[in-house]
Amino acid sequence: MGAAMARHLLSGGFELCISTRSPEKAQGLLAAGATWAGTPALVAEQSDFVFSMVGFPSDVEEVLLGQNGALHGASRGAVLIDMTTSKPSLAISLAEAAALQGVHVLDAPVSGGDIGARSASLSIMVGGPAEVVAAVAPCFSLMGSTVVRQGDHGAGQHTKMVNQILIASTMVAMSEGLLYAARAGLNLESVLSSVSPGAAGSWAISNLAPRVLADNFQPGFFVDHFVKDLSIALEEAKTMELVLPGLTQAAQLYEALQAQGRGLDGTQALIFALADLSGLSWPPSVA
Repeated sequence: MGAAMARHLLSGGFELCISTRSPEKAQGLLAAGATWAGTPALVAEQSDFVFSMVGFPSDVEEVLLGQNGALHGASRGAVLIDMTTSKPSLAISLAEAAALQGVHVLDAPVSGGDIGARSASLSIMVGGPAEVVAAVAPCFSLMGSTVVRQGDHGAGQHTKMVNQILIASTMVAMSEGLLYAARAGLNLESVLSSVSPGAAGSWAISNLAPRVLADNFQPGFFVDHFVKDLSIALEEAKTMELVLPGLTQAAQLYEALQAQGRGLDGTQALIFALADLSGLSWPPSVA
């Protein structure tokens, strides 16, 4: 996702300096005109805006606050924009640490997966001061079709938790529906053509269910990362004294999927965990 998003910035006329822990992933951007820096701190030394998108909260801390993190290279007035799905509390602590140096921070997680990243149609959920969001808006507009400031620091991450809670139960329902259709002997493509336009339709049904039918479990979004997101949502819910049984069940099913060795598959691989509960295999055998 990050490479596609960065390419939109480059195509939009911005000068781009990049760093990644997997240098081979940067080759396409470098060939397109981006410049390389060995560390996030060196990127920040050359940049007004620094975007980060990594996997886990610990990665966010390393990339932004670590010994070679972006904050150490950022000049006064610079903006660090973390687009990782991470903890709301971490977004707040990052902003507090940066403020001591006169540096601004926005939390700006996204939804839309690999498809949205490539098509620049992501939904971007932003937390931070309105004037800072406005300054970064030209960049956001190149990466997403929906950009909404949700409130102050941490609000973007809280909104992404809402997004993940909604997706979690939708993925369970999608998998259960496909299993039911298969067990009933229905033609799955025909079933999708009927239910997708109706009240049961969703982004997952339109974009991920066809991947399941095509036996395509390549990650648009890793199971491992989704388990991380659901864990954060459950932690936040506990702090707010919320009981969310649907989220709890979905998290358990995704943890079961991890235990099957599918942590690096896409989230649509949930079908395997649910099929296993009924003693079924996927794809279903044809009599």
